[in-house]
Amino acid sequence: MRRILLSIPAFAAVALACGEGNPENRAACGFAVLGAANKVLEQLQTGSRVLSEVPGDVRGTVPARIPGYGTVPSLVGESPDGPIVAYDGEGFPQRPGFGLILVEDSTDTFQGVLIYDLDPPMGYPVLGGVSNGQYVIPMFGLRVAWGAISTPRCPLFAKIDSTAS
Repeated sequence: MRRILLSIPAFAAVALACGEGNPENRAACGFAVLGAANKVLEQLQTGSRVLSEVPGDVRGTVPARIPGYGTVPSLVGESPDGPIVAYDGEGFPQRPGFGLILVEDSTDTFQGVLIYDLDPPMGYPVLGGVSNGQYVIPMFGLRVAWGAISTPRCPLFAKIDSTAS
């Protein structure tokens, strides 16, 4: 009986750590992010919502994420070929790979950069790049139905301080 009583506080501590503070730590939200990433790819395949210009609010520090990993605050720099998002987190794809600037269609606001470990789509305008400091992968843009891929309970991107430099 004593073993069971000692296990309950440990289980409660783990449950609290994974369930309350950061929604990215909840298993249900992990599955939701993978589903959202697939939904974004479906929207990309239609091609009708692909961006031809970088939104004006892609600057400073922006949220970037690779499905299966957490949100990373990433600094945006300028290059002759467009903005470069400096991603300093786990899971950066080996080449090939690509990033997608996501813009909420209903409010026309930039939400973050989702990074994929897949072959880049063909025929879409390259708006810039995402770099891990060693190499750059292309970055495209897409207007998405935000309510279909992100919810307040399981946001696609965690909140970051976008004013940090």
